Amino acid sequence: MATPELLLLAAFALDLIFGDPRWMPHPVRGIGWFALQTESLLRRTALPLRLAGILAVLVVVGGSAGIAGLLVALATTVHPVAGMAVAIYIMYSCFAVKDLGDHAEAVRKALYADDIELARQKVSFIVGRDTAALTASGIALAATESVAENSVDGVTAPLFYVLFFGPVGAIAYKAINTLDSTFGYKNERYLEFGWAAAKLDDLANYLPARVTVLVIALAAAISKLQIYDIFQAVRQGARIHASPNAGYPECAYAGALGVTFGGGRSYGGEFHNSPLLGVRAGKCSSLTIRQSVRLMRMTAVLFLALGVGIRVVLQLVV
Repeated sequence: MATPELLLLAAFALDLIFGDPRWMPHPVRGIGWFALQTESLLRRTALPLRLAGILAVLVVVGGSAGIAGLLVALATTVHPVAGMAVAIYIMYSCFAVKDLGDHAEAVRKALYADDIELARQKVSFIVGRDTAALTASGIALAATESVAENSVDGVTAPLFYVLFFGPVGAIAYKAINTLDSTFGYKNERYLEFGWAAAKLDDLANYLPARVTVLVIALAAAISKLQIYDIFQAVRQGARIHASPNAGYPECAYAGALGVTFGGGRSYGGEFHNSPLLGVRAGKCSSLTIRQSVRLMRMTAVLFLALGVGIRVVLQLVV
């Protein structure tokens, strides 16, 4: 019988090799559909919107985790290998190391070829800001920031919850993350209904975001990047970020790469000015995109290795 650690390593390897095959059924897309159906049902009730949003979180997160656990259990009753295969697939579907790197690399290649229009198109797939008027530097900034921000919710946080709670934990986390992406907007429609989803996402990412900074520092040291600037950038900038968690990996990347994140950007035609993050005034380029992808991949491998190593040591001690 394969150990949970071996199943996790197999799932991680599948993500590195294949990424997200669009033709296969994907649990996260299923969670998104489930969330929208639940919202539609609850909005037809007379419940206060905040209470309806809390119920949506309970139903979607609890239901997703329960279904994942049930699928593993049912497959195991058919054959232990079937159970392991389902567990591996569930974990594999929660990681985004290859896809995150591939999307950023597509932007980098377009910039390197001086094809600004293609670079704008490619970066629009991974950021929410308006991209039609971005310069080459602005495109590189958007892509590098995207790698930094998504290195937690797409890479280290799913690993964190798999290490503690297995495939069910990974799906529960992705359900929380998907709910925040679906409901966690501070607009008229979701200010009340999405309150619980946003708060739970903040709570779920609290520890992973901070632990990730330490692993980024280790990865930066191995990659011969600016390790000391990481902690200064985090100390100065993490708490002024609009998100209670996203500022930690973004500041860490800005420090490691020697660049400044933030500044002005447009969303839906409205201008926003984000806080400046980082301790050096370097500008992003196609090179920093490549460095950010390498740093993200190194961070993912180290996070996995350290997590599995700690689990093995604890099992030997206990």
